[in-house]
Amino acid sequence: MNSKLNGFFKNYSNILLLLLGIFIGSLVGLFFPQIVEQLKPVGDIFLNLLFTAVIPLIFFAIASAVAGIDQKQRLGHLLSTMMLVFLMTIIAAAVFTIFCVWLFPIGNPTVDVTKAGPLLDQAKQESWGEQVVSFVTVSEFNQLLSREHMLAFIIFSFLVGISALRSGEAGEPFRQFLYAGNEVMKHLLIYVMKVAPIGLGAYFAYQVGTVGPQLFGIYAKPMAIYYGGGLVYFFSFFSIYAFMGGGRKGVMRFWRNNILPSLTAISTCSSIAVIPSNLEAAKKISIPESVANVVIPLGASLHKDGSAMSSIIKIAVAFALIGRPFMELDTLLLALGLTILVSIVAGGIPNGGYVGELLMISAYHLPVEAIPAVMIIGTLVDPMATLLNATGDTVAALLVSKWVKK
Repeated sequence: MNSKLNGFFKNYSNILLLLLGIFIGSLVGLFFPQIVEQLKPVGDIFLNLLFTAVIPLIFFAIASAVAGIDQKQRLGHLLSTMMLVFLMTIIAAAVFTIFCVWLFPIGNPTVDVTKAGPLLDQAKQESWGEQVVSFVTVSEFNQLLSREHMLAFIIFSFLVGISALRSGEAGEPFRQFLYAGNEVMKHLLIYVMKVAPIGLGAYFAYQVGTVGPQLFGIYAKPMAIYYGGGLVYFFSFFSIYAFMGGGRKGVMRFWRNNILPSLTAISTCSSIAVIPSNLEAAKKISIPESVANVVIPLGASLHKDGSAMSSIIKIAVAFALIGRPFMELDTLLLALGLTILVSIVAGGIPNGGYVGELLMISAYHLPVEAIPAVMIIGTLVDPMATLLNATGDTVAALLVSKWVKK
């Protein structure tokens, strides 16, 4: 019994500490609003640390991953099929979540987070073409290092990784540098996130103390939408994917052998921790090892249906907080693009969802003060998101095995 409790606290310690910090900060904001002005600098320090750490982290994570891709041509068909399946299911999860938000609108609460601090510089009115150019490129290298140009920075990181991959033997020292830099920056972010309970607690105390208890009203409905929609997606969509991959027998085999991976995902909140049980389930589902051994490990980093759903919820919540309409075509198209990017890129980064939130804030030019709200959403949905992320890899492998055979 003690070992089970120790395992639970070990797996959930970060979430529990973060929730504890937020809870204490909320109480301070409610009952001692006169001191929240003194606490805000603590939250600002945390956000500044996060902003400065995320830029080099993204560069090394993306560039090292691309530079380490296996170039064996026999994997080309499998990898292209795998990426097609990943993309299809991520888009399906995002579109389904948009439908849920449309069906059960979060609404526009009377909370104005822009009053809690300075805004990011607002973008000037530009044509669609000018916006695309400004999102994907910059005119000077130093502009890449700004969080306001993350999309351009991510594209640059991909190009560096491809160049390192194609540089042959001469590029080996640089590839080793990318791998080492990735490990160093991952540990840096881990250290930064250790102060997240204090930083977010202080920031949330300021939010609650300045805009009042009505701030809490924004969280109940998004959580209901995410967990309700997540359960529908889990049972309905995964059954459809399993049927597409193996017919009725495929559906039965998938659900019969998906119990252990599901429990592992919920108990650990880690897609990486579910890989062994997913591989064992794939063997029992009769997925060829040559497929499962490629799709499932890569899927742990690149395939995240749950993250796609939470990304849409976060954007909708951020828009609701500042009173901007979410159900507009250009907003939804950009949301889909960001969701795909975040679901694929953030998988190999510790606390990668936070990188997605920074990217979202940058792309939509939202107030920095929206970050704590969407980070809290990300923390609250983590168990369900991990369940969808991790167990979705097995059903994706079933689909890949069917299409590769064809």
